[in-house]
Amino acid sequence: MSEQPSVLVRLGRAWRTLTPDGRLAATASGALFLSMFLPWYGVQGRALSDSVSAFGAFSFVEAAVLLVALAVLALLFARSEHATFHLPGGDGTVVMAAGIWVAVLLVWRLFDKPHVSTALVGVEWGIFFALAAAGLLAYAGSRMRRSRRPLAPLRVRPRIPTEVPPPPAPAPGTTHTQVLPPERPRARRRPARPAASEDQLTIPLPPPDEPG
Repeated sequence: MSEQPSVLVRLGRAWRTLTPDGRLAATASGALFLSMFLPWYGVQGRALSDSVSAFGAFSFVEAAVLLVALAVLALLFARSEHATFHLPGGDGTVVMAAGIWVAVLLVWRLFDKPHVSTALVGVEWGIFFALAAAGLLAYAGSRMRRSRRPLAPLRVRPRIPTEVPPPPAPAPGTTHTQVLPPERPRARRRPARPAASEDQLTIPLPPPDEPG
């Protein structure tokens, strides 16, 4: 039995199989996932170094961001291994919608901050990094959607035959008769006038009478 390739080998092969737009989407999804380990919130009353990541204040928003990042990575990995399944609008539309959805959730989180240990918190630089990754993901999805748009069909002009096709072959058991083209009507020729002959007799006329 042949050995199954390792995970690293499959990941490297999947990266080489993806298109440039797919690689951009994979990079944005990976950056979005890694941003959840960065400081997103800072608790009021604590030291500045004591910050909270997205997993430290895990709620519906953070769960949606994590789900989107992992789902896009799984989609791109499945496509790299030639998985065939249909998504409404195509892969580019789904990736673009996922990036826009995450950006909306993060913007909403900037104004509606979570509470950690009944204390108010502020935002840190990590959430802005996640917002940039979401924008990059939406941009990559728009590029994937544009590259998969079908081209307009070409209009082919009908070819006018320059040669007259030969007559159809006669059916078996019938005599072959050659069909000649119709004759053109000939123009009527006028009869030629007889030319004056040199041997024709000429009679001189008498001179007119002079007055007496």
